[in-house]
Amino acid sequence: MSSASNDLEIYKRQGYGGKSGFGQRPAAVLVDFINGFADPQQFGGGNIGAAIENTANLLPHLRGAKVPIAYTRVVYAEDGSDTGVFCLKSPKLATLTEHSDSSQIVDELTPEAGDYIVRKTQPSAFFGTGLLGWLVGRQIDTLIVTGCTTSGCVRATAVDSMSNNFKTIVVSDCVGDRAIAPHQANLFDMEQKCADLMTAEELAARLSSLNA
Repeated sequence: MSSASNDLEIYKRQGYGGKSGFGQRPAAVLVDFINGFADPQQFGGGNIGAAIENTANLLPHLRGAKVPIAYTRVVYAEDGSDTGVFCLKSPKLATLTEHSDSSQIVDELTPEAGDYIVRKTQPSAFFGTGLLGWLVGRQIDTLIVTGCTTSGCVRATAVDSMSNNFKTIVVSDCVGDRAIAPHQANLFDMEQKCADLMTAEELAARLSSLNA
């Protein structure tokens, strides 16, 4: 038996990997698909470009199903007054300010009127932001997560989504990381503990059934 099979068997034996399911009122959050994370010379690399392309293809299905959409940006004050330990670990993050090109959402995923833009300084889209109130106000029961990086802000958002009692769907080919090993490891772990995984194709089919 392979190592991967052994790992999965351990999780199954301990009762992990259950399905949380898909509710009736989904919303989507596109985590940190900004220019800086699309650029391998800044914060990007790996399969982030493919995740952006796949999310761009998924977006019309989300809009067609009238799914509320939130985008996150990493935004720090120009004077660095709101930086903290996260920026001690990753000092270049402090360059992501309101008007820096690196902090702008990529052109392929340009928001539309009515989309919610979340500015954050920590990994989770929930921490210190208005995202939870926005979701509760719309009586959302399911949060669809795309974005980058899989091992960082996507994972933190998925954990907090589950912790706030939302059924959580991570779209496996619409999330990306600068390195593939942490991407794969974190997809495995999120599926075992906090989220269900769906491909963009599977999600598009599920969305089409909402209004059927």
